[in-house]
Amino acid sequence: MQQPSATDDPEIVYERHGDGQPVVLLHGGMAPREYWTPVLPHLDRYRAVVPQRPGFGTCRDDLAETSSDEVLPGEVDYVHALLDSLPDDANPVLFGHSFGALTAIEAATDLDVAAVVAYEPAVLPADYREDADLARRMADLVDAGQRREAVKRYVEQVLHPDGVDDLDAWLADWPVWPECVDLAEEVVRMNRAVERYELPERLDVDAPVLVLTGTDGPDFLRESARSVHGALPRSRFVELHGVSHSGPSEAPERVVAAVDAFLRE
Repeated sequence: MQQPSATDDPEIVYERHGDGQPVVLLHGGMAPREYWTPVLPHLDRYRAVVPQRPGFGTCRDDLAETSSDEVLPGEVDYVHALLDSLPDDANPVLFGHSFGALTAIEAATDLDVAAVVAYEPAVLPADYREDADLARRMADLVDAGQRREAVKRYVEQVLHPDGVDDLDAWLADWPVWPECVDLAEEVVRMNRAVERYELPERLDVDAPVLVLTGTDGPDFLRESARSVHGALPRSRFVELHGVSHSGPSEAPERVVAAVDAFLRE
């Protein structure tokens, strides 16, 4: 059953579904919290906590002035505030997708959580990051009044890097299109943050981490998932055959089965 937020902070907005150990679901950069709708029925053993990230429907008047260096720390602060609103004995799991996965890992460096699940964290390999210019190309299109084209560039590079026969037809069937066009500026800020993020040799996360990836996603994200796995002191790496970067919403039963097996241990 869906329940409203349990906090009085207007910037901390979330839904609760079910009972049990809380699993905090952090969505990525191209969809609001409704991204997790296909996943929720498979998390019936847990209490799913589904927040709305800053800039994706919450009241953040300062976002327009936010620099790319402040985006990830701001997301981490948001997770801290969210977990502070949960009961003291919550023992939460952080489950993030893409930029939400990177946020979950960074937040867990100084949070006491039971575990972290990271599906293809938004981390760029060093050689790929040097030439990355998606944020600039998107920003140019937004400035030119071509918001839809800006978001399409993101879809082409991140969701369909190998191309798709009829992108417009695919977008017409995409549940979050065209509403996600409203997120264009936030996605530009997020991409700038991703392009500047450098993976350290070691990520100081005490909690066990499950790093997930799919064989049909972008090669650079699969490479980065393995690098993140290697930088974590307590990590398991699982690759799902035939699944893309949209794994949690595309194959929720398989993804949750991997998560459930990990958490049971």
